[in-house]
Amino acid sequence: MTTASATPETGPEPKVVQVTIDNGHALVTIDNPPVNALAVSVRRGLMQALNDVNDAGCKSAAIVCAGRTFVAGGDISEFAGPPPLPHLPDVLAAIEASPTPFIAVMHGTVLGGGLELALACAWRIADAGTRFGLPEVSLGLIPGAGGTQRLPRVIGLEQAARMAASGKPVTAAAFKDFGGLDLVFEGDAMTALAAFRDSLPERPVNTSQRPVEPADLTALKEEITKSAKGADAPMIALETTTLAATLPFAEGAAIERQTHLDLRASSQSRALRRLFFASRSVTRPARLKSIEPAPITHVAIVGGGLMGAGIAAACLASGHRVTLLERDADSAESGRGRVESIIAKDLASGRISDEKAEARRARLSAGADYAAASDADIAIEAVFEDPEIKRAVFAELAAAMSEDALIATNTSYLDPNLLSRGLPGPERFLGLHFFSPANIMKLVEVVGTSVTSDRTMATAFAFARGLGKIPVETGVCDGFIGNRILSAYRRQADYMVADGASPYEVDAAMRGLGMPMGPYELQDLTGLQISWANRKRQRAAGTWPGRYVDIADKLCEMGRQGRGSPMKKGWYDHTGGKAEQDPDIETMVAAWRAEHGTSEQAFSREEIVLRIMAAIVNEANLILEEGIAASDTAIDIVWTEGYGFPKHLGGPMFWAEEAGLDRIREAFASIAAQSPGSWKSSSALKG
Repeated sequence: MTTASATPETGPEPKVVQVTIDNGHALVTIDNPPVNALAVSVRRGLMQALNDVNDAGCKSAAIVCAGRTFVAGGDISEFAGPPPLPHLPDVLAAIEASPTPFIAVMHGTVLGGGLELALACAWRIADAGTRFGLPEVSLGLIPGAGGTQRLPRVIGLEQAARMAASGKPVTAAAFKDFGGLDLVFEGDAMTALAAFRDSLPERPVNTSQRPVEPADLTALKEEITKSAKGADAPMIALETTTLAATLPFAEGAAIERQTHLDLRASSQSRALRRLFFASRSVTRPARLKSIEPAPITHVAIVGGGLMGAGIAAACLASGHRVTLLERDADSAESGRGRVESIIAKDLASGRISDEKAEARRARLSAGADYAAASDADIAIEAVFEDPEIKRAVFAELAAAMSEDALIATNTSYLDPNLLSRGLPGPERFLGLHFFSPANIMKLVEVVGTSVTSDRTMATAFAFARGLGKIPVETGVCDGFIGNRILSAYRRQADYMVADGASPYEVDAAMRGLGMPMGPYELQDLTGLQISWANRKRQRAAGTWPGRYVDIADKLCEMGRQGRGSPMKKGWYDHTGGKAEQDPDIETMVAAWRAEHGTSEQAFSREEIVLRIMAAIVNEANLILEEGIAASDTAIDIVWTEGYGFPKHLGGPMFWAEEAGLDRIREAFASIAAQSPGSWKSSSALKG
């Protein structure tokens, strides 16, 4: 047995790419943690490994990866400038043309450049738990090393186009059914490789030389156009993949490569890559990196409504034991039923197995006795947004739980300092604001009080990350980062409706921007009574800023509190099962304008978007200036992950930079003049 590795002059150190040769077969090991990205050092190492195995006259060479995954993509940090040599397409072309045939032995995730690498190999075998995908569209890109051209030659045009355009990964079983794998194994990879090598089939035709059958992609194009919501890359990926059916590999791959490089410089790709890096940096605040978080295995959740049940389901999915507490036994059983309904949906959709579903149910208990939380490591309150009710819950939790256990509130608006006042061990108290549905939405706002310890914060961040969430730290203010900006968004929408815009025009304009729904559709979904209660609280406290438009209040008083209300009406009429514009709303709004003497101003879609975005960007800059958010990227993460702001637009702050601050300042000056005394100007938008 011999070992060879690239030298410092020609490539990486042995720990990055290493070649071991035994009995005429080579093992090429990539070890570039954490995800074995195809950085320039790995590419150089693969080229050297290629020379090594061919010089040795090996019968075969297997590419394996150390750690938890096969190659999970390229090195995104290289995308900002010219790609360093060697380029990945050249590396893959050399592997495909190698006299020594290559075998990709895969586990974990095989994504982007990792899948392109596997497609260049003669054979592909994978652990049963492996997942395969071309997720480049999530970064505003398409594959750049032949992925759109090799994949159709292996699994067919329609399946390849779907994978490239959607970016969604597929299982090993599905990928084998498509024709992408020669073997799916369970157990030890080296044992499976040895058995495969013992009976190597005849070397197949090189992937790039295989023909591609045309396919009718009309339905897929319609599907991708709808799901892309204004993002360019998905349709470009689909169209580029179709070239495989009409062009030789070299021509199609050249077009793919140039398109990939052009997209790297696009606004959408820059926005998405910025969010990619930000979503990793915000989840690990620098001051907390050296602090060891406390372990969490048992979670108590108070409140079994939709939010509490969603949080419970997320905790169960991450392996935690969950105790759900309610005010009485009947309410506790209702809460248990909501959690089990979420588990049942995951099972029915195929996301989990029967065994996993049963394991989750077994880790769930529900009741009304707080003593059941005595050994919980953290308790999360998710009850009605009433400070006295919450304080009573915290007092019971503090009495029942260990002095070291964390206690968190899921409040959307209330000050955690006031909620925790007088409780023993205030340093272990904080806010964990989940977003509904909490079992799906990734954002969690982490809100420390004035005395929350760094150990508590570090534990909370680690806990949220363990749930698969994106935790973002926020200071204390009314609504924290997300809902404070949402309040400004809704106020400006209401001001325009008061001054002449239809609520349906406002919704259409914001959907046109790429939001999943407009502000009035969103109110109907969440319930108008929630924001009504918050407005009443702010007015009672004297903190409502300036002009007050009470049209939504009148709807609530009429019982029109959204699609979930008994009337099944809000801004829209939902009585027929879907949202319909309601002439009664237009009549009511017109009467309100007449009563208050406001003008019937016409607003174009562009004006609606610009005015609303000016209000959002101004509030976001105030949040920055007050130290509520640590960075503009933190704000963009909150609004893309929690409020549906289009990721390909990068978030409100990135959008403002691209739109031009002068345009935003001009629009903000207009809305401030139209609603005097209603807006505090941020330094960034002062004229």
